[in-house]
Amino acid sequence: MLDFTSDIADDVTSSRTTASAPVDDRALLDAYSNAVIDVTDRVGPAVVRVETGPKTPNGRERGGLGSGIVISPDGLVLTNSHVVGSAKEIRLRDVEGHVGDARVLGVDPDTDLALLRANGVRDLPYAALGNSKTLRRGQLVIAIGNPLGFESTVTAGVVSALGRSIRSVSGRTIEDVIQTDAALNPGNSGGPLVSSHAEVIGINTAIINGAQGICFAVASNTAQFVLSEIIRHGYVRRAFIGVAGQTAPIPRRHAVLAGVENKMGALLMQTEPDGPAAKAGLLPGDVVIRLDGVEINGVDDLIRVLDRDRIGRRLAMDVLRLGRLRAIDIDPIERKPAR
Repeated sequence: MLDFTSDIADDVTSSRTTASAPVDDRALLDAYSNAVIDVTDRVGPAVVRVETGPKTPNGRERGGLGSGIVISPDGLVLTNSHVVGSAKEIRLRDVEGHVGDARVLGVDPDTDLALLRANGVRDLPYAALGNSKTLRRGQLVIAIGNPLGFESTVTAGVVSALGRSIRSVSGRTIEDVIQTDAALNPGNSGGPLVSSHAEVIGINTAIINGAQGICFAVASNTAQFVLSEIIRHGYVRRAFIGVAGQTAPIPRRHAVLAGVENKMGALLMQTEPDGPAAKAGLLPGDVVIRLDGVEINGVDDLIRVLDRDRIGRRLAMDVLRLGRLRAIDIDPIERKPAR
């Protein structure tokens, strides 16, 4: 007869020993810490403090504080347009405390981005823009900036969500926004959101007051587009048709009679005299439901379609007028740059 007593006892003893043994997560914590430290050492020197307003504060003009990231050794700096505002004097302070003047090369309020150039400096520490399309939810990110004036502050978190949309100061929606739980505060605006590979994958732009761990950054791919447009043209080129409108529901009976599936559309409230819309015959009260083959379900869709690729092209537009479908050809022009 076989005796399993000793084997069973050994198994029980082994399982008890395994269960009671503490799990050593020091290696995991060390890897996390080392990743944050490595990114901070590599990108931190390229983060600057953006100061606006007069060097000597006075009662008539107040200064502001924000952050920025140097993206080239010759002094190109990305920050937020709301950090720069309409300031006539801009200064950059690096991590070593050196202060230098800067000038605005271009701003784009529609994406809350601005491009600066530091005056009279070369061979600055800089960081590379990464590809924000490769991001995944849960990925480690590090934010570096000057929250509430505390310089060179580092905070870490994860990518909470991708593809968000938020409203810019100009009223347009900023697309493809990154949501993160990295702690951001006023002063972080314009600073970089960095991946564990030390690549800038976002420009921190907004927080929700009263919320915990809900912060947003403009994606680096959007920043790359704005950067190239400003360098080439001094501003971001977009199409313009000269209308003011709002998102409005389409009555079901109108949709059925017109044979369309849209539940919402862009209701035109007014048209600019001698603008492309007025010349095409559009009238207040028209509801745009399609432009250049793209379904329009509101004002945001209409704005999104009017990009630089549609400047100077004749576009087919479908509108509902008094419940009837009408086809109109329109010729968008280039929108005047923001001042």
